[in-house]
Amino acid sequence: MQFRPPQYMSAQLEVETGASVLDGEILAEKASALGRTGREVERSLQELSDCEAGSPERDPLVRAAADAFFNLMVQRELCGLRNQQDVIALYGVPKEVLVRVGAR
Repeated sequence: MQFRPPQYMSAQLEVETGASVLDGEILAEKASALGRTGREVERSLQELSDCEAGSPERDPLVRAAADAFFNLMVQRELCGLRNQQDVIALYGVPKEVLVRVGAR
């Protein structure tokens, strides 16, 4: 005779395999990288907003913000998040940064 636990207990009794542990670590690293990239975008956009419009230091700040935002878009796509419009609105990414990235 074979013992079969109730369904509500079956999730608790699952044995973790090496693959499931690795999958969990990969997901955790993706989330961590996404957070780091988002903080970098926030920092670079703050530096850009603190700079005056006609300042000679503005162009390097626009480039840095565009690089950070591009990295965030790539990281989001790797996580399966394809809609970038929400992020553009959330961070308030200026048009000059979007033009440099090539976003629509």
